[in-house]
Amino acid sequence: EFNLSFRYATNAIKTSKYNVFTFLPLNLFEQFQRIANAYFLVLLVLQVIPQISSLSWFTTVVPLILVLSFTAAKDALDDINRHRSDNRVNNRKVQVLIDRKLCSETWMNVQVGDIIKLENNQFVTVTTLCCCFDTSRSSHICCVPPRLLLRETNLKVRQALPVTGELGEDIGKLADFNGEVRCEPPNNRLDRFTGTLTFAGQKYSLDNEKILLRGCTLRNTEWCFGLVLFAGPETKLMQNCGRSTFKRTSIDRLMNILVLCIFGFLAFMCFVLAIGNYIWETNEGSGFTVFLPREDGVSAGFSTFLTFWSYIIILNTVVPISLYVSVEIIRLGNSFYIDWDRKMYHANSDTPAEARTTTLNEELGQIKYVFSDKTGTLTQNIMVFNKCSINGKSYGYVGDDQRPEIFKSKNAVDFSFNPLADPRFVFHDHSLVEAVKLESPEVHTFFRLLALCHTVMAEEKTEGELSYQAQSPDEGALVTAARNFGFVFRSRTPDSISIVEMGNQLSYELLAILDFNNVRKRMSVIVRSPEGKLSLYCKGADTLIYEKLHPSCSKLMDLTTEHLNEFAGEGLRTLALAYKDLDEEYFDQWKRRHHEASTSLDDREGQLDLLYEEIEKDLLLLGATAIEDKLQDGVPQTIEQLAKADIKVWVLTGDKQETAENIGYSCNLLREEMTEVFVISGHSVDEVHQELRLLSKTLFPYRSRALHLFDPSSLTELLLTGDYGLVINGHSLAYALEHSMELDFLRTACLCKAVICCRVTPLQKAQVVELVKKYKRAVTLAIGDGANDVSMIKAAHIGVGISGQEGMQAVLSSDYSFAQFRFLQRLLLVHGRWSYLRMCKFLRYFFYKNFTFTFVHFWFAFFCGFSAQLGLEMSYWTAVNTFFVLGSLAMYFAVTFTLYSNGMFLILPTAFPFLGTGRNSLSQPSVWLTVLLTSILCVLPVVTYRFLLTQLCPSINDKARQAKATPPPPSQRARIRRTSSRRSGYAFSHAQGYGDLVTSGRYLRRPAVPRPSGFANMGRATTGFSPMGRSAGYSPTGRPQNAKAENVEVTSLQMYRTIQDPAL
Repeated sequence: EFNLSFRYATNAIKTSKYNVFTFLPLNLFEQFQRIANAYFLVLLVLQVIPQISSLSWFTTVVPLILVLSFTAAKDALDDINRHRSDNRVNNRKVQVLIDRKLCSETWMNVQVGDIIKLENNQFVTVTTLCCCFDTSRSSHICCVPPRLLLRETNLKVRQALPVTGELGEDIGKLADFNGEVRCEPPNNRLDRFTGTLTFAGQKYSLDNEKILLRGCTLRNTEWCFGLVLFAGPETKLMQNCGRSTFKRTSIDRLMNILVLCIFGFLAFMCFVLAIGNYIWETNEGSGFTVFLPREDGVSAGFSTFLTFWSYIIILNTVVPISLYVSVEIIRLGNSFYIDWDRKMYHANSDTPAEARTTTLNEELGQIKYVFSDKTGTLTQNIMVFNKCSINGKSYGYVGDDQRPEIFKSKNAVDFSFNPLADPRFVFHDHSLVEAVKLESPEVHTFFRLLALCHTVMAEEKTEGELSYQAQSPDEGALVTAARNFGFVFRSRTPDSISIVEMGNQLSYELLAILDFNNVRKRMSVIVRSPEGKLSLYCKGADTLIYEKLHPSCSKLMDLTTEHLNEFAGEGLRTLALAYKDLDEEYFDQWKRRHHEASTSLDDREGQLDLLYEEIEKDLLLLGATAIEDKLQDGVPQTIEQLAKADIKVWVLTGDKQETAENIGYSCNLLREEMTEVFVISGHSVDEVHQELRLLSKTLFPYRSRALHLFDPSSLTELLLTGDYGLVINGHSLAYALEHSMELDFLRTACLCKAVICCRVTPLQKAQVVELVKKYKRAVTLAIGDGANDVSMIKAAHIGVGISGQEGMQAVLSSDYSFAQFRFLQRLLLVHGRWSYLRMCKFLRYFFYKNFTFTFVHFWFAFFCGFSAQLGLEMSYWTAVNTFFVLGSLAMYFAVTFTLYSNGMFLILPTAFPFLGTGRNSLSQPSVWLTVLLTSILCVLPVVTYRFLLTQLCPSINDKARQAKATPPPPSQRARIRRTSSRRSGYAFSHAQGYGDLVTSGRYLRRPAVPRPSGFANMGRATTGFSPMGRSAGYSPTGRPQNAKAENVEVTSLQMYRTIQDPAL
């Protein structure tokens, strides 16, 4: 009842968007936000107005309904799947402590403050505080693989507070437990939790290790009781389920611009035709009112207004109503091609390629920059303990590393003296085993540190068969190495670690864990040995460990540094190890301050970091480890092919500089034939700025060109005479990414063929990607395999996740996923090129078809008096459109499968760069020339037919129209010589002759009638008629001919011209 008063969120999950009643209105509202759909809705309204409609309303309703129905069906299917997922999760069963007994309830009815019981392998659907576990197996410790939350394969350790762990499975004690939890508000931070538990007047710190998050699965314990802290939408999983940033392609942006331009062009055409209608109605329309009478009150201006909207309806085919649906169908098909590609299937892990989005396929064909992680992306992320340095002496295989593996295995160390050794572990230096057997103090301390300083969980199903579950492959490799050299980690509890040292079972009291994070880059543990000695063991990045060393270690540090450089030069991953003995009195004081900081709700992490820095100083150096992480298959060939395609690869890694450089040479990113490989390693703003300036002078020895390079208004890539590489450290990158130097750094990096950023944090990875996106008009791609690559993957235009050893969090955040880096070559050079060319060809054909068909109606308007009449019958219209659509699809697939093959793009990768949407889709002159020629060919037969018909078989109207259009100039008649009037009058007559007048004799007896000085009024009321032209009485003598005689029947041309003849 107390918790109900706060009105916490219920545990019912709803990820769906619609229900039965809201689907239709909401979905239609969303669809009509598209400009094309809204336009056709307005067009449908116009078509029901009889004064302006020349088309039946179903010509718009049918395609509009098809488009809306297709989209609605897709949205409905997606939402039905969401409903099913919600119901499946909400109706799962769980045991809840109600009225001092366990009752079965559905997850949707669980509330904040309830105590629930979870069992082994059970799915967790609330954020739960661990109260107690089955102590017969785990001693208040459990493992949870956050598969749904992070898709991680490695187990995460969770433990209960000792005060709650003592409650056990006693239902009565659990029901009587009266404590208060105060914690942070709901948020999406998966890596941290801050809270306190107050019980019996004592405060206990709550952190992420005490919490079971929604999406986890319980392991390594039979049961667990927990207190519900967050439910439903307030859990961290649901807080992270917000809408991802919608990534739009350049094709999408181009289509939106084109649709707006098409609207403007349509309005312009309709305006031109409306003006033509006004001119025609004003000058010629009055002659057609006899058989096309105007309605009352309809003037030429109003007719123009109606004509404008009529042509909006007739020319609607220029607006692509089906464009968006057609594009989505093509993209869906391209996604299936990626999913079905057997050459991108990894048989060893049974992992096919997956297109997790259907909207970015054509963008794969325009990639200019690839940002890649190293560990697990370029390498296999299967760690093997290879070499080490202890007290200034290097151990490990020191012969020719190019020797066959068979020879190496024959010289492997025999670990038969250790019954708990891992038989899969191989080492090649016998001197290290001898040092262990001789009980060298430094060597024993070295391996004791590896056996104690970690968060690995051990599981021993049978005696002597140990199985380790580590949060990272590095930790697993180090603990396994210590195990084989006689320091075996056996088990752990919240306050102890059990190991076997050279056959002796020992238990160390675990007093504190100073955990690893991306900022500290190190981990420490404080333990008390069975003899009561307090010690701090630390391992981490060598640069940070060196800062914490005691001055007496300077000589040993120099020797170890030489070994670290040697290890890194061989491409090995290195860690430095150090320790110190603690004073009991000082530690008690530090422990009290640590407890106060760990129970604080304000800036807990900052206070703890200060305490960690305080105690992690004056360390004594032990040595360093070197772990081998081999390259994946096909990585050098892939990077070489991408370079040929003018795609630049940048590697962003957390490894040290030497390791990254060696991997760069191994994978052909850096090459020996490069002109120079620049290194930026400044430790201040001025140093980094000076190094960038020196690089600019090296690249461009002339001052003017160097100044142009750093001109903020220019980011064009200049041509260099050689190939250059760039390597920059994380501390230097932090300065280079500042606003004052980011342009300098970007220009320098973009001029290099390869860029490697070392010792970078996940945030810096994302910042580098954002920098290129901000200033370079290029499409970027980020590829990684771990949680530290998520920010980089989300920042790039396209994110690719590799399902490797570090789980699936990168895959969940990506747009495309596969198992090996080498598949990137096929994704870009084959599928990206295919998708881009298909889309460009489709767009060109689509607009060509629409414009060509529309121009036919536009041209016909000049032959029908701009009267908004259809130039093509509806049956012809539909048949031709259907034929061209289906025929074009058939021809497209036939030509594609006949002429194209995937091997062509792998053989000729230099033909890959097809960058720039507009340049390749609609700005090619051949496209517009084709549209123009096609339009001309469509109207040329009509023009030719009308011209020949007028010249060869003219009608009476054609003759009258010609005569009126070209009357003979009066001034020319005086200059014409007089010849036979009969010959002239007969030869130039194009109408019916007047032989009947000649034979009647009236023509010869009557005198010629003089030509009148004016024209009479037009109309049906006139009784006299005089035809135009030379047949109307003109002769070279200047005397009129063919005058109107009495009792002669009036011809049909009388409506055009009459002459009042008093003599007749």
